[in-house]
Amino acid sequence: MENADVFTGLHEFLERMRQPSASDFVKSIKSFIVSFSNNSPDPERDSAAVQNFFAQMEVDFRVHPLWAGCSEEELDSAGEGLEKYVMTKLFTRVFASLPDDVKLDNILHEKMALVQQFIRPENLDIQPPFQNETSWLLAQKELQKINMYKAPRDKLVCILNCCKVINNLLLNASIASNENPPGADEFLPVLIYVTLKANPPQLHSNLLYIQRYRRQSRLVAEAAYFFTNMLSVESFISNIDAKALSMDETEFEKNMESARAILSGLSTDLNSQPNQSGQPVNINKEPTAPPKSSKVPSLSDLEDKGAELLVNDKQASQVFRQYPYLFAHVGDLTVNDVEDLLNNYKQLVFKYVCLSKGLGDSAPSLPLKSSETQDHQHTETAKQQDHTRAAEPNDEPSKDTDRKDDGSNTESLFEVESLESKLSEDQTVAPQDSKHEESSQSQLS
Repeated sequence: MENADVFTGLHEFLERMRQPSASDFVKSIKSFIVSFSNNSPDPERDSAAVQNFFAQMEVDFRVHPLWAGCSEEELDSAGEGLEKYVMTKLFTRVFASLPDDVKLDNILHEKMALVQQFIRPENLDIQPPFQNETSWLLAQKELQKINMYKAPRDKLVCILNCCKVINNLLLNASIASNENPPGADEFLPVLIYVTLKANPPQLHSNLLYIQRYRRQSRLVAEAAYFFTNMLSVESFISNIDAKALSMDETEFEKNMESARAILSGLSTDLNSQPNQSGQPVNINKEPTAPPKSSKVPSLSDLEDKGAELLVNDKQASQVFRQYPYLFAHVGDLTVNDVEDLLNNYKQLVFKYVCLSKGLGDSAPSLPLKSSETQDHQHTETAKQQDHTRAAEPNDEPSKDTDRKDDGSNTESLFEVESLESKLSEDQTVAPQDSKHEESSQSQLS
């Protein structure tokens, strides 16, 4: 179950929706989205409405000439495309739509932030042969991607990928140590530990969203098993106490107090941070305004301070363990690493620019890579040549004068979620064929 499969299904569904005979489907989809959006949030009613709409549309697909002679796989892809499009459009309306859900998200996120400061694999009875915190970082990264997507299936895939990484690591460890094949008793504690360390924001709302809006007929088999385990993880963490971690009550409370002190210390320099929707969230319960005479540290000051702390930190190597590519060489990377590197780069730029803006500095420009430097030089050379040609008589009209960017003012039928959605702007995918573009515009305004 990979995202590439959905992109293929999405493309095929998009092609069919561009056909004139699909106009009734397009009208039905648009009508449902508009009428749904006009109603006040009611999770149970909303979930039932969406599930019923998906079921009816999939029935209609089967008897429509557009899908005549199609296989079950193609029909399934059409259903995936429909779910992705509709739920992307309705995401802001249905995700974390109730104050109670938002409150539970914050409580769960805060509890994980505290417990992750002191929890060890032994606290969850994870046996030494199965302990592999370095490799568990891969599972954490998969789970942390969950808020980069809007479609229920894409969010579910993040959970499944996380679980599969854990499952494979446990299986390999059991083979290497001649242990019995791992079961639920070995898998669930590791998943709890990985989730605590990953601490994905709005975990409660993400799980509810998948439960309510993932097509029920597809939440089965392996997907249902792993998702059920994640629900158990949420329940365990919500009710976590000294007994659950095999700790003495006094030791547990002492660790929690120490964790609060650590987190409080981390928040003294910056009193707010952006949440998933980009809104500032106050870290301190009762923030106090700094004295007027105090100087706000610059980015350089903060970097120097951090570097000094790292140099004196005996556990500095632990800090960098969550960045697996930091010490990698070009030859160590594979094509499969590109997606992780790109996502990490986007997160780095987003956080760095936000930090810069928050401190009142202009956004620092990042150094160009060698290829970009060469392109920049070629561009400058081309500009100089064009300037020279402009001074010479030219009787031929420019072929590029009337050329327009096909993707400048168009919006495709489907929006593909990306990290840029955190900046409150959805990326649009423009069709390469201008004829297809005109056909799509005539159906969807």
